[in-house]
Amino acid sequence: MSKQVRICMIGAGRVGKLHSGTLKRYVPDGDVVALVDPVSAMLNQTGDEFGIDGRFPTLAEALDKTDFDAVIITTPTFTHRELTLLAAEHGKHVFLEKPMAMNLQECDDIIAATEERGLLLQLGFMRRFDPEFVAAAERIFGGEIGEPMLIKSLTHGPGLPPAWANDIRTSNGMIAEVNSHDLDCVRWLMGSNPQRIYLETANFKGVERGAHAEHFYDNMFATIKFQSGALGNISGVCPCDYGYDARVEIVGKNGIMQIGSMQGMDVVVCINRDQGLITPIYRRWPERFAWAYIHEIQHFVTCVQTGTKPKVGGEDGRWAVASVLAGTKSMLEGRPVLLEEVLDPAWVVPWQKED
Repeated sequence: MSKQVRICMIGAGRVGKLHSGTLKRYVPDGDVVALVDPVSAMLNQTGDEFGIDGRFPTLAEALDKTDFDAVIITTPTFTHRELTLLAAEHGKHVFLEKPMAMNLQECDDIIAATEERGLLLQLGFMRRFDPEFVAAAERIFGGEIGEPMLIKSLTHGPGLPPAWANDIRTSNGMIAEVNSHDLDCVRWLMGSNPQRIYLETANFKGVERGAHAEHFYDNMFATIKFQSGALGNISGVCPCDYGYDARVEIVGKNGIMQIGSMQGMDVVVCINRDQGLITPIYRRWPERFAWAYIHEIQHFVTCVQTGTKPKVGGEDGRWAVASVLAGTKSMLEGRPVLLEEVLDPAWVVPWQKED
């Protein structure tokens, strides 16, 4: 019988609930033995929903009073470094939701803290585990469409992000909080690191939806040049009121491949003869990537059990953060930005500097 992996879930909000439910329903070898959240109402609500007895306002208290093997961190980006370093100091494996961190120094600190202690670090890029994306990647890497030349990726999501995520000083903006998935996905599928990025943004709904942070945007379009010479673009819309939409198109020397469609759920409904047939689109991200979320947590638990390195780790998270920083620098300066500009260890992120 495999050793059960005891997990501390850090964050009792939407993603913490999602992963807690996944472990409870689909991962018998993983058990959430502790839940951490400073908001007591959220802590107790999620704890009651999933039968988690160990409830703590801080990770430090959970570490002091409960024994577990790993943590899953679902809290805001600006907390990731501190929480990961504390968990690593106590010998806990780490599953870290995207974005990995606020800047590359924090990414390096996280990588060093886990690697020096021989701990596992997995990033929450669930598209790497989605059946459609996995099958497409295998076919691309197998040469079916030839050498990739051009990639287009989009994520359009409903719902306005929380206030902290609307401010580039505390989140790096939508390119980080929404389109990190696209940045990781295009790098993965193209088999090449980004070389240059140019980001244009627009704000259509922010004021009417109560988002007043400086540099807030709800639409973005990025163009990317890869080290391989290939080209890419990423579009993001949030809030996007028509539903949750995530698609990718890759053009190779020999053909084209598309992942996802506007059709959404594989369900057709007919309610009356006037309205006719309806094929519903995905309403939210947990529906679109349901199996991806299940598979990524299953993978993490298996890696902890076997000591196997996760498929997506610190280097992948770091490249996504580098792309975010280059994109935000591009937006603020109104020009294309080479990745090497933000990869320089001497470069300090200006919008994150303390006053």
